[in-house]
Amino acid sequence: MPVSRGSRGIVRVWDPLQRVLHWALVVSVCVCWWAGEARLSLHILTGYAALAIAATRGAWGFVGSRHARFTAFVRGLGPVLAYARDMLRGREPRYLGHNPLGGWMVLALLACLMVVCVSGILYTTDRFWGLAWVERLHRISAWTLVGLVATHLSGVAVMSWRHRENLVGAMVDGRKRALGE
Repeated sequence: MPVSRGSRGIVRVWDPLQRVLHWALVVSVCVCWWAGEARLSLHILTGYAALAIAATRGAWGFVGSRHARFTAFVRGLGPVLAYARDMLRGREPRYLGHNPLGGWMVLALLACLMVVCVSGILYTTDRFWGLAWVERLHRISAWTLVGLVATHLSGVAVMSWRHRENLVGAMVDGRKRALGE
């Protein structure tokens, strides 16, 4: 059941808060990456912003609009493997919201980002300053996040091409082509 239906089979999928959180997270992660250790104050500030955004998105996954809720797109292992198998065969169904693999990517990105942010915060405290394992955790999780982002972007590109829809545009205006269109 679409949230709203336009005259040409267009439905509203992503709510405004979900889209703002998504793009704010993109900006904050990019600024953190760019700032690095050379601009440490900016890195720390945008790290706190990223943590707040990720935490808000996490909460929105429980109380948000239909397609923002984790229950709408996080599936068990069976459906995820079936979707992956269908995808490899070129016969995966198109989803209005996140597909089963995309749902787990959302969770992986949010979880990894939380580890990056919390380890970064720990590293700035007196108790954890200079501890090698905290710095290592921060660096490893940051590079893991880079890999997850690259995988996410690849998935968006592949699914946009295969289903002939602009998923980036959908995350800007919140609308997608209705199922069956």
